[in-house]
Amino acid sequence: MTLLRLGSRGSALALAQSNHVKGRLESLFPDLRVELQIIKTTGDRLADASLASIGGKGVFTKELEEALLSKTVDLAVHSLKDLPTELPAGLAVGAILEREDPRDCMVARFGEQLMELPRGAVIGTSSLRRQAQIRAIKKGIRLEDLRGNLDTRLARVAAGDFSAVVVAYAGVRRLGRAGEVTEVLPFHLILPAPGQGFVAIETRAEDPFTQTWVSRLNHEPSRLAALAEREFLSALGGGCRVPIAAYARREGDQLVLDGRVTSVDGKKDVKGRQSGRPEEAARIGLALARRLLDEGALEILETI
Repeated sequence: MTLLRLGSRGSALALAQSNHVKGRLESLFPDLRVELQIIKTTGDRLADASLASIGGKGVFTKELEEALLSKTVDLAVHSLKDLPTELPAGLAVGAILEREDPRDCMVARFGEQLMELPRGAVIGTSSLRRQAQIRAIKKGIRLEDLRGNLDTRLARVAAGDFSAVVVAYAGVRRLGRAGEVTEVLPFHLILPAPGQGFVAIETRAEDPFTQTWVSRLNHEPSRLAALAEREFLSALGGGCRVPIAAYARREGDQLVLDGRVTSVDGKKDVKGRQSGRPEEAARIGLALARRLLDEGALEILETI
């Protein structure tokens, strides 16, 4: 019996994702046992601080990566959108699981959809991207920063602290709470964060045994879509503190990438689309980033 130690954050969503990976690995390899080790990250310890104030990039992954490098764990499971585009030396993404629904969704106290919320309504979200895009389409509402795990965010709506919250639909579904969603937000209203809906498995680059097992979980179409989105994000120099959005998907024999950069006040909004062969994923992401920079995204990013 071979033992693999899997590092995971302790939130309900992180544990659901990690247990999903554990179950698939143990099902594929009957002689393999996967042991979960819960690791608290900076983002977990500073749960009441805004992502912008605590640095954004890596706040949910740094301690997991340190555990990998010190060989305390053999693999780590992340929501890909939390994982910085540049990994520490010695680490690699061993697999991207098949993407879940990448859209954002809204849970409103009285069941409204986004465009139905009355003037003065208060929406809670931890994401500058969501705040910026909502401001671009909906006037007369207040947007307030909201941290905490998903259960905590939904509870704040039920308690009347917020009129609504906007969160990732994949996470709500993973926790079995999709029935509370009042609107799944279409892509033409709110474009998701690069990497949203993907689960990534990170390993040590020089650990071929673990990589052999983990690679069996890789979903290649999802890996290529993730690569296009992350190349787009990297070329723009963005992270959690920048309102950058991207969504890549297969359409026929093409990989199509939509990208968007929105000013925090919602008044400037630069969008574009790039497509090509799936194996050109990195080039597609880079080309779209360069075009949006030329069309006004650079001015937006320089003011943030």
